[in-house]
Amino acid sequence: MTYIFTLIILFLLELLYLRIANKFNIIDKPNERSSHTKITIRGGGIIFYAASIIYFISSGYQYPWFFLGLTLLTYISFLDDIRGVHPNWRLAVHFASVLLMVYEFGVFNYPWYYLVLAFVFTIGVINAYNFMDGINGMTAFCTLVMGSLLAYVNTKINFIEQDFLIYTLLGVVVFGFFNFRKKAACFAGDVGPAVLSFMLLFALGKLIMKTGDFTYILFLAVYGIEIGWSVARRVYQGYHIFEPHRTFLLHMLSNEVGHSSLKVSVGYGLVQLALGAAVIYIVQFGASVQWAFAITILGALSAFYLTWKQHIFNHYYIKGEERYAIRHRRLKQLKAHRRRKKALVPQVKLAPEAKVIEMPQKEVAGTLMQRGV
Repeated sequence: MTYIFTLIILFLLELLYLRIANKFNIIDKPNERSSHTKITIRGGGIIFYAASIIYFISSGYQYPWFFLGLTLLTYISFLDDIRGVHPNWRLAVHFASVLLMVYEFGVFNYPWYYLVLAFVFTIGVINAYNFMDGINGMTAFCTLVMGSLLAYVNTKINFIEQDFLIYTLLGVVVFGFFNFRKKAACFAGDVGPAVLSFMLLFALGKLIMKTGDFTYILFLAVYGIEIGWSVARRVYQGYHIFEPHRTFLLHMLSNEVGHSSLKVSVGYGLVQLALGAAVIYIVQFGASVQWAFAITILGALSAFYLTWKQHIFNHYYIKGEERYAIRHRRLKQLKAHRRRKKALVPQVKLAPEAKVIEMPQKEVAGTLMQRGV
């Protein structure tokens, strides 16, 4: 009964936010990189923070340092949705939030490079979640899958308060009601992916610390494959990795190939569900089996991903590809053209340079006759 009451409260809060956002013009206007074609309210992911606060109060203020970090992250991300924030300020707040989450873990006695790895990994996942929030339903469905996997594992291992995951999923269900549709009523904005990824990383971190098993990171493998290879491609082409573009596979499947965005979202979620189920099964075996599984599955997913993506590049016109995706190809073509042009120039032997003798400025006639001039 408590969960149903919470669901109703969250639904009403989201409706209230939609009215406020519409009044104060908190919107997302479509551009050439967008998958949507009409103005849509952004920042609807604030409901995830509302769900977390309800849990925080009802649980007797569990995980206070984590929720302080989550509050800072929510503030800076929502401010970015409203009017934009300088990247340095956003990075500083992200760093402070990670420090507070790590302090909640109680691992400050670990070597310093653990903190650096935690910061880099957290920032990477937050940006990955932000990038993947590109088409309707992707954030909601994939988070439901991952949250459900964590909740199932929690019934076996009990690494975190179960209500932490349940309240998170209730917020996702409410958001999905407005976003998981052909024409979304709202987008998560920057605040939604930031809050969700931070909460899921906290739960995942608690699971890994409880079991000592890093194989559970594969719960994020579908996002990881998409973001990892896309960033590698951008770096190879010489572009800034945070420059907006629409060459993620999920964007191309929806925009260029023409698949429904909801079908793409469901497809990604089902792949992650199958992979998560395999992870839950494989962790009962030894480390050598887990390593072999991780290498095999990541290699197979990468090969499938790269082959499918290259097929789309070869057979479909990618909007904006002229500017975003072929700088390296153009440089190669230019160099080849210069080599061909140089090869066509005939080789001409030049005569040896003549020796120049300077003549005196003034000479008398007799002296010149004596010299035979």
